[in-house]
Amino acid sequence: MRIREGDPLEIYTTREGEVIFKKYSLIGGLEDFAAQFCDTLSRSTPFTAAVTDRDSVIAVAGSGKRELLGKQISASLEALLDSRSIYRSEVVPTMTAIEGSDKYTVAVAAPILCGGDVLGLVLFITDDGQIGGDAEYKLAQTVAAFLGKHMEG
Repeated sequence: MRIREGDPLEIYTTREGEVIFKKYSLIGGLEDFAAQFCDTLSRSTPFTAAVTDRDSVIAVAGSGKRELLGKQISASLEALLDSRSIYRSEVVPTMTAIEGSDKYTVAVAAPILCGGDVLGLVLFITDDGQIGGDAEYKLAQTVAAFLGKHMEG
């Protein structure tokens, strides 16, 4: 279930008395807001723009939306979250965006930080090997910082 020690959980019960645990996503409540950012970013660049929480893609705009939205992020992106690093591919991108598919690779990724915690990532994704430039690098950083500040307030 990809639940780590310290992860917040939502707990539900069914009428039959079953207990259901669901991982709580702090940034998950911002799906519509994040989708608006993604739409603007994808119109401003040749990339697909996406926002993730710690587990999956929560908002996407651009090509591949249907294939990316709601999908589990790749192990490489999980490692990037843990490192709290900004990523930009200097050569043809090879870091995959989602588990189970190598069609979509990450050109740029910036962590969304809030109160010292990493909540997710802002991504520029490509399906044709494009390399992210300075503009995408700065846009991803700016949007990630804005979403992190928004979560604080």
